Amino acid sequence: MPESKGRDHKASAYTPPRSSKAVEPNPTWWAPVFITLLVLGLLWIVVYYISEYKYPIGSIGVWNLGIGFVLLMGGFIMTMRWR
Repeated sequence: MPESKGRDHKASAYTPPRSSKAVEPNPTWWAPVFITLLVLGLLWIVVYYISEYKYPIGSIGVWNLGIGFVLLMGGFIMTMRWR
């Protein structure tokens, strides 16, 4: 029965290509803005429920939840880009 040659030990390990772009840090305003968006979105939704659907903007009704969630999602998206 013929013997298996196995793996070629002369082959080098995989090295990923180097990126030409250096990762730049975020601007100084990045963290305060995403934290503000997260807190503002949470407060918007909490005030809407605590005030029994009268505040922050009573005339738009359930869309207050949409505004709160958009603020929260903006903050979460910014956290994913934070370096």
